[in-house]
Amino acid sequence: MKTIITVLVLAVIFSSCQNSAKKKTANEKVSITAAGATFPLPYYNLVFKNYTESKGTLVTYGGIGSGGGIRSLTDKVVDFGATDAYLEDKQLAEMPAPVVHIPTCLGAVVIAYNLPGVDELKLSNELLEKIFLGEITKWNDSQITANNSGVKLPAKDIIFVHRSDGSGTTHIFSDYMTKISAKWAEKVGTGKSLNWPVGMGAKGNPGVVGTVSQTEGAIGYVGSEFAFAQKIQMAKVQNSQGEYVLPTIASVSAAAKGNIPDDTRIMLTNSSDPESYPISGFTWIILYKEQAYGGRSLAQAEETVKLLDWLVSSEAQDEAANVNYSPLTVDAAAKAKAILRTITFEGKAILN
Repeated sequence: MKTIITVLVLAVIFSSCQNSAKKKTANEKVSITAAGATFPLPYYNLVFKNYTESKGTLVTYGGIGSGGGIRSLTDKVVDFGATDAYLEDKQLAEMPAPVVHIPTCLGAVVIAYNLPGVDELKLSNELLEKIFLGEITKWNDSQITANNSGVKLPAKDIIFVHRSDGSGTTHIFSDYMTKISAKWAEKVGTGKSLNWPVGMGAKGNPGVVGTVSQTEGAIGYVGSEFAFAQKIQMAKVQNSQGEYVLPTIASVSAAAKGNIPDDTRIMLTNSSDPESYPISGFTWIILYKEQAYGGRSLAQAEETVKLLDWLVSSEAQDEAANVNYSPLTVDAAAKAKAILRTITFEGKAILN
């Protein structure tokens, strides 16, 4: 009997300590760990460094791809994940608990190429379809030259470089291709990982940029910041209004004009705005709506949500253009802040 009582007392003490740890916020030093999309990696590296320096909270982010970010959140080994492809209803239903999406900035998927001496290249929807399905295999094909009058294109093989890992960048690119090409939609479709009809794989945005930049005749798709940082050649892409547009802060922002749903889950590709760059999209942070799980303390939950509330504030958003991303529109930022105020700890809202 004495043994049983001792065990019960210890259990009560342990439970009390746990509850105390959960409630504790003062003087608790926490750090935040996250992982996911490489598409926004330069922006996250910058703003998370700024946050650590100004607030004293260490934020560690690993660029492992959107698929890895979703898996890490599913396995509850990070405070939040990051993805360039929002979770569809079926995916949300398969998660261990309800998940919310917080848009953090906008970026573009650039069509990068390596053709020395070719300073401008215009690619129509039809050319994108035929190049990426392997139907056009030479750069001096008459269909490409006809669309690029006055440009001398070499008789080189076209080498398509795509992502080898599960990728939100791939999702944005393939979502666009599915919208502009019925043949692509039928043969390849949309997704983070695809069965590619042609081409060679490279890991992450850095891998694709590196392969394209080192391979004459190569073409691939890559997050805009990586292309800008490497000063790689970028094609003008035909938008829905027939305009050939380069990715810029303004042309990417133009893609977000219009109605954004309250949960912010929307693909912005092939926007109807005549000034928009057509392969543009949000990138999101994903986290559990109820933060009291897996032994997490209230302090940990509070610091996580405070960080994200700061991330969608003007202070952090003003940094986006410094690393070639487009800041959230006023509407998107307001919706992100509203979502953050639905996040709870033991049923109580963390932010007012």
